[in-house]
Amino acid sequence: MLVLIAYLFTAAAVGIFSYRAFELYKKISAGQSDPSRFNNKAARLKNMLVEVLSHTKMLNFTVTGVAHWFVMIGFGGLLGTLITAYAQLVNPAWTLPIIGHFVGYELFVEIIAAATGVGIVALIGIRQFTKVARPGRRSRFFGSGNKKAYYVEATILAVVFCVMALRGLEGALLNVDSWSWHYAISYPAVVFFSSYSINEIENLIKVIAFIKILVSMTWFIVVGINLTMGIAWHRFLAFFNIYFKRTPGKVNALGPLPVMLSHGKEINFEDPKEDDVFGIGSAADISWKGLLDMSTCTECGRCQSQCPAWHTEKPLSPKLLIMAMRDHALAKVGTESASTTKIVGNAHENAISLDVLWSCTTCGACVEECPVDIEHVDHIVNMRRFQVLVESEFPTELGNTFRNLEKAGNPWGANRVDRDAWIKEVDFPVTVIDSVIPEDVEYLFWVGCAGAYEERAKKTTKAVAELLYMSGVSFGVLGKRETCTGDPARRSGNEFLYQILSRENIETLQQTFGTRGVKKVVVTCPHCFTTIGRDYKQQGFELQMVHHTQLLNQLVKEARLKPIAPAAADAKKLTYHDPCYLGRHNQIYEPPRELLASAGVEVTEMPRNKERSFCCGAGGGRMWMEEKIGERINLNRVDEAIATGAEEVAVACPFCRVMVSDGMVAKNSSVEVLDVAQIMLRNVKR
Repeated sequence: MLVLIAYLFTAAAVGIFSYRAFELYKKISAGQSDPSRFNNKAARLKNMLVEVLSHTKMLNFTVTGVAHWFVMIGFGGLLGTLITAYAQLVNPAWTLPIIGHFVGYELFVEIIAAATGVGIVALIGIRQFTKVARPGRRSRFFGSGNKKAYYVEATILAVVFCVMALRGLEGALLNVDSWSWHYAISYPAVVFFSSYSINEIENLIKVIAFIKILVSMTWFIVVGINLTMGIAWHRFLAFFNIYFKRTPGKVNALGPLPVMLSHGKEINFEDPKEDDVFGIGSAADISWKGLLDMSTCTECGRCQSQCPAWHTEKPLSPKLLIMAMRDHALAKVGTESASTTKIVGNAHENAISLDVLWSCTTCGACVEECPVDIEHVDHIVNMRRFQVLVESEFPTELGNTFRNLEKAGNPWGANRVDRDAWIKEVDFPVTVIDSVIPEDVEYLFWVGCAGAYEERAKKTTKAVAELLYMSGVSFGVLGKRETCTGDPARRSGNEFLYQILSRENIETLQQTFGTRGVKKVVVTCPHCFTTIGRDYKQQGFELQMVHHTQLLNQLVKEARLKPIAPAAADAKKLTYHDPCYLGRHNQIYEPPRELLASAGVEVTEMPRNKERSFCCGAGGGRMWMEEKIGERINLNRVDEAIATGAEEVAVACPFCRVMVSDGMVAKNSSVEVLDVAQIMLRNVKR
C-alpha cells in the first residue's frame, strides 16, 4: 500500500511541479527581448560555475556562506538516497546498482547529510538571532516571506533526519557490529537500531523511506503552486540568472548603465519608432532577464542590509522592491492587464511608489551583495526612464537640473564662460586646448562640472593640476569646451538628455584627439570617470581613463612626486571614505590608500569600507534632490567618520566632498574634509 501511495503521490508532485515550472518559463520568456545576454558563452559558463561552486558572493557573509554551501551540495548530493528510498519500499536491502555499498559513496552521503543538517541548523539560528538582535527594519529578513523560509528549512531538516535514520537502519540490517567508514557518522544510529528484529528494521526502513518521499514530494507541490517562492525557486533558477548576468565575467552589473532596448534593439534617439518601449512602465515592459532576476530572488536581505536608503529610514529596500516587482509581474504577465497596469505610482495602488523609486542613490551596494546577481540598479533606472521620458513625473528639483544641463551644460546652471575661471587662481601655466591636442601634451585633464564650479571641488582641481605640473606631466584642459558628461541625467532616467550631452562631448573629444592612437584622460570625479570611460564605449568611443588617485600614485612610485611624512607631533589621524563610483562601480580601492600611505598618513578605516563603503547620498541624481524622508544619508556616514576619532576625512570624489563636508557642518564638527590630492600636495610641499 505504501508503495502505491508513494508512487502515485510522486507522479502527481512531478506533474504539478513540471506544469508550473513550464508556466514560469512561459512567463519569463514573455518578457522583452535582450539579445545582449548571449555573448561570450564560455566566459559566462566559467563564471557561473566558479560563482556557484565556490560561493564567492555568499561568502561575503562567511558563516552563512559556508552553511549554505553544504545545504546546496546536499540538495543534489543526496539525490541517490531519494532514489534508494523508492526501491526500499519494495526491498529494504536494496542499494544503487554498481555503487552498492562502495565506501566512498557511503562516506560521501554521511558527510554531506551531516554537514547539510549542521548547515541548515546554523541558517535557522542565524535567521532567529538576527530577528532578535536586530528587530524590525534593522533585520535583513524584515519583509521577507519568513513562513516560506521556515517551511523550506523544516523540509531540509526532515530529509536529513530521514537520511541518517535510514543509514542507521541499513547498518543494523547488515548486522554491522563495529565502527567503519561506511557508517562514520551514523554509527550511533546503527547501534540504536541493532536491538530491533530484522522484521522491525525492514518495516522501519519502509516507513521512513515513505516519509522521506512524502516530505520531498510535498515540497515540490508547494513550490510548484507558489511561483513567487523565491527561497525555493532560486535552487533551479540561480544558475541561469548568474549565467545571463549583464557582464559575462566576475564583474558585477555596475559601472555603465545598459543601453535602452526596445523589442530587442537599441533605441535610436534621433529617430525613435512609434512603438518603442522607453523603460519600464508596466509588467509587459520588463525584459525576460528582469523577470528571471525577480523570480530568482531568495529574499535573503543581503541587499537590504547594505542599502543606504533603507538604513536611513527611507521606504526603499532593494529586496522589497524586487519582491514587489516579482509579485506584480508574475500576476500580470500573460494577461491583458500586463501592459495597462502601471508598475510605479501611488503607494496604495501600484507595486512601486514614487518615494521608493526616487530614494535610490545608485550606489550599487545591493548589486555588490546579491548572491544570485540580481541587477537592482538597472531595474530602478529603467523605471525612472519611463517616469521621465513618458510620464514626465519626477521630483521637482530634477526639472531645474535638467534645464540647467540643457541650457548651461552643468547641473548648477553656472555660466559656461566661468568653466576655466579656476585657472586664474593658480600660479603656474595651464594649457587650454582650443582645437587639437598638441603632440607634447600627454594627458587631457577633464575637470568636470563640480571641479570647475563648486568651490570645495575647485580646490581638488587646483591641487591635482599643481601636482601634475610639479611632476613634469604635460597636460591640458578643454576649458569652456567642456560640458556635463550626462551622468546626472542618465542616472535620473533622462536618457534623451544624456544622449544629447554625450554626443556633444564625444564630438569634442574626437576633434581634440584627432588621429592620436592612445587617448589619455585624467579625471577627479568618479562619475565622469564612469560615464566617459565606460558609458561612452556604448557609442563606440573609447579612451584610456585614469582617476587622479591612480595617476598620482603612479607618479609617486616613479619618484616623480616625493611626499614627506609629517613629524609625529604634526601627524593627524585620518579616515578615508570610499566613493561608490570609484569603488564598487570601478573596483578602485587601493590607489587612494597607497597614495595616503606614501604620504606618511596612517588611515583609520571606518567599519563600512571598500566594497561595503556607505554612500554619501549624492549618486543617482540625489545630489540635486531634497532629502525629505528619514535621516540624511550623509549624516549617517559622517557619524561613522567622527566615531573613528579622525581629525581629517580624505575623499576622492567631488560629490562625496560636498556631502561629507555639509554633514560635518550640520554636526558642528571640526573634522576637516580634504581630497586625497590635497593631502598629497601638502606633504609634497612640506
